[in-house]
Amino acid sequence: MERISARGHAAASTRRRVVRPLGLLWVAAGGVALTVGSSLVAAGGGVPGWERAVFRAVNGLPDWLYRPMWAVQLLGVLVVPIVFAVAAVIARRWRLALALLALPPLKLAVEFRVLKALVERGRPGENEPGAVLRDVPPAGLSFPSGHVIIAFGIAMLLAPYLSRRAKVVAFAIAALVGVARTYLGAHNPLDVVAGAGAGLALGALLTLVVGIRRR
Repeated sequence: MERISARGHAAASTRRRVVRPLGLLWVAAGGVALTVGSSLVAAGGGVPGWERAVFRAVNGLPDWLYRPMWAVQLLGVLVVPIVFAVAAVIARRWRLALALLALPPLKLAVEFRVLKALVERGRPGENEPGAVLRDVPPAGLSFPSGHVIIAFGIAMLLAPYLSRRAKVVAFAIAALVGVARTYLGAHNPLDVVAGAGAGLALGALLTLVVGIRRR
C-alpha cells in the first residue's frame, strides 16, 4: 500500500509540475528590441518616407473593409484580457488567468509612463497628409499602439496552451489588429511595431513569472 501511495504521489507531482521555459527570455528580449528600435526611429516625431508609404497603402484600402476592421480592432481593448481571464478560470487555468488580469495595468504603465513619456509623436491626422480617418481621434499621442500591446500580449500568454496551428491563428489575429488600427487612421506602422514588441515582451515575462502547469 505504501508503494502504491508513493507512486500515486509521484504521479500527482508530475501532473502538477510548473515550468518556466527560458526560451521566453529570448522572446522578451526580441520584443524589447522591436520596441526600442521603433522608438529610436520615431523619437523625433517625424514619419520616414518608407513608413508613410506603408501607412498610405494600408490606410487607402477600400472603404468596404471598415466594418470588419473596426470589429477586429476591438480585440485590443482593455476589457478583452479580463474576458479571457474569466474563460481561463472556468477552464481552471489559474496561472493563465492571473497573467491575463495583470496584463491591462502593466500595459497602461508601459504605454503611458514609459513609451509615451519618451516618444511624443502625433497621430496620422497630424502628420500624414491626406490620411483617411475612420472614427478615430485626429490628434493626440499615438506611439505606441495600446490596442496592439493588448493583442500581442494575449496571444503570447495563450501560446503555451495552444496547438501549433492555433498559435499561428492567434498571432495572425494580433497582427490584424495592428493592420486595422493603421487602416482606420489611428496609428502609423511604427506605432504598431512598437506595440507588438511591448506586447510580446509583457506576455513572455508574465508567463515566466506565473509559470506554466504541465504534465
